[in-house]
Amino acid sequence: MRALLTTFSWQELRHHPWRNAAAVLAVMLGVALAFSVQLINASALDEFSSAVRSVNGQPDLELRAPQGGFDEAVFETLARQPQVTLASPVLEFQALALVAPAPGGEERQVPLRAIGVDALALPAIAPALMPQPDANAERFALFAPDLVFLNAAARSALGLPAQAPAGAEESVRLRSGADWQRLRVAGHVAAGGGAIAVMDIATAQERFGRLGQLSRIDLRLAAGTDRAAFISTLQATPGWPAGLQFAEPGDSAERVSNLSRAYRVNLTVLALVALFTGAFLVFSVLALSVAKRAQQFALLGVLGLTPRQRLRLVLAESLVLGLIGSVAGLALGTALADVALRVLGGDLGGGYFEGVAPTLHWSGGAALLYGALGVAAALVGGWWPARAAQALPEAQTLKGLGAPPAQGRSHWLALGLIALGAALANLPAIRGVPVAAYLSVACLLVGGITALPWLIALLYDRIAPLLSRRVLPMLAIERARRMRGTAAVAVSGVVASLSLAVALTVMVASFRDSVTQWLDIVLPADLYVRATSSGRGGNSGAESSTDTATFAPELVQALSRLPGVERSGTLRTRSLQLDTAQPAVTLISRHLEGGVAQALPLVGRALPVPEGQIGIYVSEPMVELYDARPGSGFAPLSNALAPAAGGAPATFFVAGVWRDYARQFGAIAIEARDFERLTGDRDVSDIALWLAPGASEGAVQEAVRALAAQRGGSEVEIASVGQIRAVSLRIFDRSFAVTYWLQAVAIAIGLFGIAASFSAQVLARRKEFGLLAHLGFTRAQVLAVVAGEGAAWTAIGAVAGLGLGLAVSVVLVKVVNPQSFHWTMDLLLPWGRLLAMCAAVVAAGTVTAWMAGRAAAGKDAVLAVKEDW
Repeated sequence: MRALLTTFSWQELRHHPWRNAAAVLAVMLGVALAFSVQLINASALDEFSSAVRSVNGQPDLELRAPQGGFDEAVFETLARQPQVTLASPVLEFQALALVAPAPGGEERQVPLRAIGVDALALPAIAPALMPQPDANAERFALFAPDLVFLNAAARSALGLPAQAPAGAEESVRLRSGADWQRLRVAGHVAAGGGAIAVMDIATAQERFGRLGQLSRIDLRLAAGTDRAAFISTLQATPGWPAGLQFAEPGDSAERVSNLSRAYRVNLTVLALVALFTGAFLVFSVLALSVAKRAQQFALLGVLGLTPRQRLRLVLAESLVLGLIGSVAGLALGTALADVALRVLGGDLGGGYFEGVAPTLHWSGGAALLYGALGVAAALVGGWWPARAAQALPEAQTLKGLGAPPAQGRSHWLALGLIALGAALANLPAIRGVPVAAYLSVACLLVGGITALPWLIALLYDRIAPLLSRRVLPMLAIERARRMRGTAAVAVSGVVASLSLAVALTVMVASFRDSVTQWLDIVLPADLYVRATSSGRGGNSGAESSTDTATFAPELVQALSRLPGVERSGTLRTRSLQLDTAQPAVTLISRHLEGGVAQALPLVGRALPVPEGQIGIYVSEPMVELYDARPGSGFAPLSNALAPAAGGAPATFFVAGVWRDYARQFGAIAIEARDFERLTGDRDVSDIALWLAPGASEGAVQEAVRALAAQRGGSEVEIASVGQIRAVSLRIFDRSFAVTYWLQAVAIAIGLFGIAASFSAQVLARRKEFGLLAHLGFTRAQVLAVVAGEGAAWTAIGAVAGLGLGLAVSVVLVKVVNPQSFHWTMDLLLPWGRLLAMCAAVVAAGTVTAWMAGRAAAGKDAVLAVKEDW
């Protein structure tokens, strides 16, 4: 009997390869997408952690300032401590390197990290940063001035060969500030990650205007030292600078891992959407298979095959489909991950792993996990057809009468699941991951699909009397009413896929609309001028580019007097490390006297600032990450923003919250006059120019460049508001392009499920169609009835999918997004696109039902009535 069953299943799989291939393809796509996302993110995170360790080394403690650098006198204090066995001073900053033009090209600038080090202390703490002189280098090149050592990424970025040619002399021009500095390349360093230029710390301080400054100090402590007591003793030492922060060496990698966790989980859940809908395709394929073999199952039952054996037989087939799909998906996922790492560098649009070029790190444990998920999805999809095969009435099926109508489940279960989903949506995130919100979405989907029989009865019980005098529509509606359990099963795939497509459409449209409105507020001017930047800072602890690329106030005044310029505005940004467990936040100094609501996209209203305090306005992530709530004080900024001339620390008051889609880790806006009074810094990072009516934008840009070159040779980037908006929205659309593809895949799987379900139903109703033919129905009329059933069923699916999708979109927009990324958006319902999507689904369902009915409504259907005569 076991050999017979094996042959029975194998023949079914072998003789219908295309139909079974569709189910395998669905499982394969789901596993491939999820597994590739896992491999990409794990590889990028591993590579980033390795790069951080190679550059930062493995000290016991790191000492950093909240912003910029600090006085090197602190190094002497630390070096004298008996608990310190080794102290390594480091000066690190962002710089630009000038790349020689190719034939017929122009000079270009590339960003890199410049690191000044003490070569005597490096071997014990950060050996990967130890300069390795070339064979023809000077004897004491490690300590010689005006020499620089590049890692492999820097040589590649500068267009230099991987190894310096024997006897050749190489040089590089670097800038951090106003002037270019020429340094001779004397060797290399082994550190990985992004482009790095290492030099003696004295050279870095002198050539780049940072005399007496350090970025950090790496400490190696004596064995048995109590770190907490050591830090407390230092901070209590008279004259110890306020605000200096001690951090563990692994904090940078751990910080990025924690903050990218929500991003990685969201990508994985999005990828699993294909696997979720793939389960419905497995269901449809096996339902069709069971329907076609119903009489064979019944005959086997008469010959001694028990109902439990029929259940196991169908589950075994679904297991084979799942195994084949999972194995193929793991192979495809590995290939996709390898291609993505080569093309995208592991970033995937998240901005967490910039400067890292990871290689693929294949994980056997992850492969087993996602392979098991694929098999589980196939088994879940095969469970209902297996139960249908188990419950098959043998005698009735042998006569071709089919199975009795399936009964719908109680609507109380559906209401309970929906209520549970609403309750879960109100729970907080777990370690930055909206686990409860994802469970809420699952409960809403399952509850909505469970409620389908009740919804069919609710609608069609009221519509049926209206069609009682029209035969063909009445037959279509009556079958949907009487067979509502079967109809619910058939359209469940459409409901699942359409609801997810609707939810993703609403989420993306809401986000894009909110970003567009945000750009309208934060970009009020016509032109924006910025000193040539050198990339982002923050993740690695390096100084932000905007801390060094600035304009003097005199240039701002000169620009505002240019012909064609009506007025100007300024912006100053600084990177602040408020907490070693979090990435650096951005402090933004700008003039707010014209009204905070006009200058910032506030969430809510601005609060009046108490007398004697300084008002600040924080972005939404600050509320979650630092508990900076409106109406409260904000002590971390008092510690980080040391007043000029050693004055008393200022008291800051959170006067409002604003949306900032550019800085996920938090930003603080402060009035420019308060910033200048506290820091004495009057330089600016960005200049906004409003053009006079009729002024030529091109002429103004040329005048700005000429004036910048005349006033100190500053190189500037100029962009119009239209260019910035277009680039921003293009980046947004590219980041969410995968969601449109997933929507198409989900809907296609749902429609295939409808086609397979109708095929199964039609094959089981051949005698019914034959009876209709004997009663005088033409073939066209029978097909009209089938098409009407398809329209009725998919219409219910469209209504349910739209309603569920809107409910899920509320969870995504109002819960998942704020809990994952700490910013909010306004809910936008693009009714035109949503209704068009629903109409397309109904039309496609009607056509697929009509096509499925053509095969069963032919002449053989008439003959099928005689089979029992």
